[in-house]
Amino acid sequence: MDRIPTIDITPLHGGTHPEYDQAVQEVIKACTEIGFLSITGTGISQETVSDVRSKVRAIFAVDESAKWDQAITRENYRGFIPMGFFTPNDGSGKADKYEGYKLHYDVAEDAPIRNECALYGPNVWPPQVPEARGAILDYWSQLDHVADMLLDALETGLGLEQRQLRDAFRHPMTNMTLLHYPPHKPDEGGYGIHPHKDTDALTIIAPDPVGGLEVQTRDGGWITPNCPPGGFIVNIGDMLELWSGGRLKSTPHRVVNRSGHERYSFPYFAVPRHDVVVAPLLPPLPGFDRPSVHCGHWSAEIWRTNWPDETTHDDTPELGTLHD
Repeated sequence: MDRIPTIDITPLHGGTHPEYDQAVQEVIKACTEIGFLSITGTGISQETVSDVRSKVRAIFAVDESAKWDQAITRENYRGFIPMGFFTPNDGSGKADKYEGYKLHYDVAEDAPIRNECALYGPNVWPPQVPEARGAILDYWSQLDHVADMLLDALETGLGLEQRQLRDAFRHPMTNMTLLHYPPHKPDEGGYGIHPHKDTDALTIIAPDPVGGLEVQTRDGGWITPNCPPGGFIVNIGDMLELWSGGRLKSTPHRVVNRSGHERYSFPYFAVPRHDVVVAPLLPPLPGFDRPSVHCGHWSAEIWRTNWPDETTHDDTPELGTLHD
């Protein structure tokens, strides 16, 4: 497939719509052929997305010194991510040209699940934008519902047991990254974000009108998703590829902002609960051979190896790479 289809997921609401089966097959076709799809019919209003986008702009407009007061640390990977902090995973190439703000599944300081896994905790919210927390968490809740509908469709389309995927997302490690990409100059090399595969299960993003997201086709070319106003871009991550035994495709993508304008993005990354072990739920396709992944260990390794002076270990999961 050399294009990204647009699918109306209205029939997926509730699972009793007469066109439910057709919508499921359309989702499965996109996820097995290119791993990306544009969706409409989510029930999330354009006003909601516009409100979140305005809050994201305000967060990045905060004074630079105040951002550093809210920066991520090795102990708490939540908060401000400085410009140029991340480079390609193999240590090569220019630093990615973006600044970010990292948010995770938000639990209270005394939440019982923190006794099971230290990666859980409260987020760092910028005090300069007090209205951001409510707007973003409301949007997050609506995306949880969309992710649940899509996972239901994938369970049906793959012939899995009901809730076999969805039950893995109780107390999940789902997270969001707020992103600001300054424009690239015409003669400037590098990327907003270098070519990579998502390490999560499922990513949902409201595309910025200035563009910049590019998806790799099976023949190695790059295409731009054509998403209608009010729609969302969805892509399969490595975990769902692993769960499906290679049937669902985790596809490389990148960001290059040559629009001449500031680009703002806020992707939602659906990640299972900390104690979930992701392994094929169906017989793997010929040639698909990946080790299982423990979500808590995977998350800890992803966060640890984001620091420029940290390296992978023998037990670091091989996710997010550009293997075939």
